[in-house]
Amino acid sequence: MNILPEIGTTAPQFSLPDQNGIEQSLASFLGHWVLLYFYPKDDTPGCTKEACVIRDAFPDFDAGKVKVLGISADSVKSHKKFEEKYNLPFTLLADEGAQVARTYGVFGLKKFMGREHEGINRTSFLISADGKIAKVYEKVKPEVHAAEVLADLKTLNV
Repeated sequence: MNILPEIGTTAPQFSLPDQNGIEQSLASFLGHWVLLYFYPKDDTPGCTKEACVIRDAFPDFDAGKVKVLGISADSVKSHKKFEEKYNLPFTLLADEGAQVARTYGVFGLKKFMGREHEGINRTSFLISADGKIAKVYEKVKPEVHAAEVLADLKTLNV
């Protein structure tokens, strides 16, 4: 069973390359709210829907000074293609080997079309400016996720 970081605890630190091959660390975002969203795979229907919904709502995230970081086990090259194909204005991080996904407890058994396999579960974390987990979103519904996070940010006065 995977154990997710709890609300109020410090978000686990990591460094990963972004879609441009530049190393990004969570620590560098201290002082900003962060939506850290884990997704299974670039350019698949659900993941594309989620990325595009966040893209379309991005001005509202950016206005609230919320940094958006998407993480999957895809390569830097795959992320670059995904970013360019859908004009994504946020950072995609390549977690090849899924170490960060495991650290966050979002890597595990999944069922798809009646078959079981291991992979990244669609889960997001809202991290406060002081680096603490403010909210955990499990079993994210791609089409409503951005609106859900933005509503929560309003209640948190971000």
